[in-house]
Amino acid sequence: MMDNSIQNHWNAVYKTKGPDQVSWTQEVPKTSLDFIHSFSLAKNAKIIDIGGGDSKLVDYLLKEGYEDITVLDISEKALEKVKARLGDAAKKVKWIVSDIVDFVPTESYTLWHDRATFHFLTTSGQIKKYMDTARKAVNDYLTIGTFSVNGPETCSGLAVKQYSETALQEEIRHGFNKIRCINEDHVTPFNTSQSFLFCSFKKKA
Repeated sequence: MMDNSIQNHWNAVYKTKGPDQVSWTQEVPKTSLDFIHSFSLAKNAKIIDIGGGDSKLVDYLLKEGYEDITVLDISEKALEKVKARLGDAAKKVKWIVSDIVDFVPTESYTLWHDRATFHFLTTSGQIKKYMDTARKAVNDYLTIGTFSVNGPETCSGLAVKQYSETALQEEIRHGFNKIRCINEDHVTPFNTSQSFLFCSFKKKA
């Protein structure tokens, strides 16, 4: 069952703050797009963006002609912002309001993309639920961005879990093979730097 306190937290963030007031904003989600391009997906590939918030990734995917996009976020306020920004194009996207640990997919996905949701899961039970869902729902590729061991210990007032490449691979390895990992310093709208780890994985046959 969805944790209303967490949902209320994120709804308040997206209701009261603009993109230039939150650390995760990216005008161009270049690293995510680079990973997605590396998979050479068909335009009708099923793509889900986990914890998409009001990210502009969906904008770019639509512009590039991807036809089957799902965006999931715990905050309905975040998704309302994206829908308003996209206008009529929002009708081309499937929108899901859910905590990822409560998510029960009704379809499977070619690509599961997650930038900065996974590191908010700080208990073994939460991580297990996430990975159980991903293993069932992902047909081909999974890409995850988390705070690295040099990244923040909290984000938006919530505790996070930092990851080394080895630690992230250990969580994902059952059911997936690592393709590659990179480190990236994300420059926030406040001109500070946050250290991220991005990894991609291929579903085991």
